Amino acid sequence: MIQPSTLQFLKALKKNNNREWFEKNRPKYENAKQDYLDFVAEVLEGMKLKDKTLEFLEPKQCVFRINRDVRFSKNKDPYKTNFGASFSKGAKKVDCAGYYFHLEPGACFIGGGLWMPMAPELKKLRQEIDYCFKEFKGIVNEKKFKTNYGTLTETEKLVRPPKGYELDNPAIEFLKLKSFVATMEIRDADVSNKNLVKKVITCFESMKPLVYFLNKAIDL
Repeated sequence: MIQPSTLQFLKALKKNNNREWFEKNRPKYENAKQDYLDFVAEVLEGMKLKDKTLEFLEPKQCVFRINRDVRFSKNKDPYKTNFGASFSKGAKKVDCAGYYFHLEPGACFIGGGLWMPMAPELKKLRQEIDYCFKEFKGIVNEKKFKTNYGTLTETEKLVRPPKGYELDNPAIEFLKLKSFVATMEIRDADVSNKNLVKKVITCFESMKPLVYFLNKAIDL
């Protein structure tokens, strides 16, 4: 479970997103950061038993920095108002599919897949989905996957078929996607539940076939 004080810190940070407040409250940040890292370590320990590609991953390799890169952003707030962790065979530095947990008051979620791959990887993914659509369709229609996630997120999607594919292609709605991710929202109250780690691992496990399919396509 994650301590309520960690969510309280993130709520306060959202209202006071400036360096002066952050430095004054740095001890609270350090406690919240450690609490989240402890949670990530528990999830990772459990996932290593489910997914052998994660066996050399360390908890600190999963957690994203709280500092925002504001160089090219109109929003100059210096800090993120969430804690995020990515569990993938390439840690945070390699573009590959994996599992993700997002901690943000009022917007917590469990998810995974591959977000906005570069053009060469996207081409490979579309080709693999086209060639192996029966397998891919079986993955996203699998009962546990649908129960947890429903379907793939369609926020990043082409209006027309990508170059080289026809509108009548059975896989066309998936081929239009620019990201291959799925998410499941969770309530703030559930974040502090003693069964949180078990719930996250169970949801990640239902994501595993999709993660494997995506990484297989990229590695071809």
